[in-house]
Amino acid sequence: MTADEGDSAHRLRSITRTPTQLRTLNAALALFAEHGVSGTSLKMIAEATGVTKAAIFYQFKTKDDLVLAVAEMELVPLEEAVERAERQTSRARARDALLREVIDMAVDRRHFVSALQNDPVMIRMLANHEPLAELMERAYALILQDGRLRSRVRIAIMGAMIGAAVVHPLVANIDDKTLRRELRSATRRLYGINV
Repeated sequence: MTADEGDSAHRLRSITRTPTQLRTLNAALALFAEHGVSGTSLKMIAEATGVTKAAIFYQFKTKDDLVLAVAEMELVPLEEAVERAERQTSRARARDALLREVIDMAVDRRHFVSALQNDPVMIRMLANHEPLAELMERAYALILQDGRLRSRVRIAIMGAMIGAAVVHPLVANIDDKTLRRELRSATRRLYGINV
C-alpha cells in the first residue's frame, strides 16, 4: 500500500491534539521512559501536568487510549519517513533511505526508545492497534528483501541492534553525530546495506 491509498495511511499525521492533550502526552512519554507503561499511573501523569486525575480522564477515556495516543504521536515521524521511502525510485533506495531515517530517529529520541520498543504493554498495544500495525507492515515491506525466514530474522536483528544500541549505557556519553555514524557503519558491515 502506498501513502496515497486508504484512509489509515495518513491517520497518524492527521490526528489533532489540543495543547492540553499534548502536554499530557509529553508528560506521559517522559514517565513511560522512566518507569515503563505499567509503572506509570494516571495519578503520576496528572501530578506531572499539574491537573487532576479526572482531567486526564476527560482528555483520554482510558489509560490504554492515552498510551495509544503517545505511540501515535511518537510514530508520526516514522509514518513520514515511510511515505518518503515509498516515493523512492528503487527498492534498494527505499530501504536505505528508510533505515537512515530510522537510525536518525532512534538516535534523536534515544531517551524515549525504550518506552516504545521494549515495554511489553506498548508492544502488545502497537500490535493490536490497526493503524500502527499497518504502519509497521509498510515499513517492514520496504526493508525486507524478501519474505524468507533469513531476511525476516536479519531485519529483526537489525531493529534490535539499533534499538538496544541507542539506550545502552556504554553509549550514554557518545554524542548523537558519532552514534549515528557508528550505527550506519555497523549496519553496512553486518548487512551490506548502504545507509
